[in-house]
Amino acid sequence: MKLYFSRNLNPRVAVAVARHLDAPVEYIHAAPLDPSQQEKFRALNPNLRLPILVEGDQSLWETDAIACRLSQLTGSDFWRTGAAQPEMIRWLSWGTHNFVAACDKVHFERVTKQRYGLGPIRDDLVAEGLSGFAEAAALLDKVLSGRDWLVGSAASYADFRMASVLPFADLAGLPLSDYPHVAAWHARLWQLDAWRDPFAGLDAPELPEVPRFDAAGSKR
Repeated sequence: MKLYFSRNLNPRVAVAVARHLDAPVEYIHAAPLDPSQQEKFRALNPNLRLPILVEGDQSLWETDAIACRLSQLTGSDFWRTGAAQPEMIRWLSWGTHNFVAACDKVHFERVTKQRYGLGPIRDDLVAEGLSGFAEAAALLDKVLSGRDWLVGSAASYADFRMASVLPFADLAGLPLSDYPHVAAWHARLWQLDAWRDPFAGLDAPELPEVPRFDAAGSKR
């Protein structure tokens, strides 16, 4: 079983899940958008995006689907089942459309575009993202004031997914420290080796460097 990945946001989550679960996968760094690799990877994922999990002659793409499958394969409740599943799905859905979306909007402008030369930062979109972040983070901070994890008494995929962009919060200038319960929750995640450094020991070239921003949007 092979997991094709890169160091970008969604593949990072998939690798973190696989390593957290000690899943029996072979980790392969890939670049599907490289013209020399497109023919191979189009057959595995017509979107030419990572991550991709390959089992025999079957390929599975999309991070959430891969996390679900790896939990099945390892017999783990990391992807919650039974009575806890609706609660987990609720946080996956809300996070995707609110907290993660806001984080990603800022990250895309300040980090992704600068890393790959995709044009100047659009301050209006950064402001929009920061506004969405403030609203979503305030709700999340209130929820996490009474619990350590989003679902149950241990980390679940809901936590990994909600925190997708947070390893890059400092780089993007997301004001995480303004929300102490969210910051403490991510600090707990950071204590998990698989989340803190999912690429340890893997052949995974570093991403190009980008300028760092503070919470006010100034380059450091």
